[in-house]
Amino acid sequence: MQIDMSDEMFRQLTEYCNNSDNGPDDTRRAIVLGFPAEKKILVAPGAIIRTPKDNFGSNIFVGLYVYINGNVKVGSNVLIGPHCSISAGNHKFDPATGWFSARTERDGDDSIVIGDGSWLASGVTITGGVKLGRANLCCAGAVVTKSTPDYAIMAGVPARQVGHIDPVTGKYHWYNRDKSDTE
Repeated sequence: MQIDMSDEMFRQLTEYCNNSDNGPDDTRRAIVLGFPAEKKILVAPGAIIRTPKDNFGSNIFVGLYVYINGNVKVGSNVLIGPHCSISAGNHKFDPATGWFSARTERDGDDSIVIGDGSWLASGVTITGGVKLGRANLCCAGAVVTKSTPDYAIMAGVPARQVGHIDPVTGKYHWYNRDKSDTE
């Protein structure tokens, strides 16, 4: 489908979509997507959010080109870095046809929960059924396929717990790391 617009309008739209990653524009984008202003949600350019807006807490940042789809609940005070994929649901293989269903099929609880105070760094993928605990740090590129405890530091593909955060001091405690790595 081609939309009829002037070259100048197209130039302005392209510039806006590529250069408007700032607080006021991110706020406007969230409001256009249906989030109430009082929730203080910011949505960066290119983000696609296909989940009920009442599933979101407050004070949330959704980064550049994030994809959120299905039954996803996001707690308050959450940071979601660029290029994250948070997709609840599952496609089932049908042996009669030899392919996967085109629509998401329910197969148990495929919902996703992102706990209050969590940070998903760049490129994190959260798969269906995962419940992230409170204040989790998911390191860049992690693929989280299993639920996590509160204050967990998750990394890798598939993600595993590589440390935890002290909820009193905020200090990171890394597992199986050489002492020189933390100095």
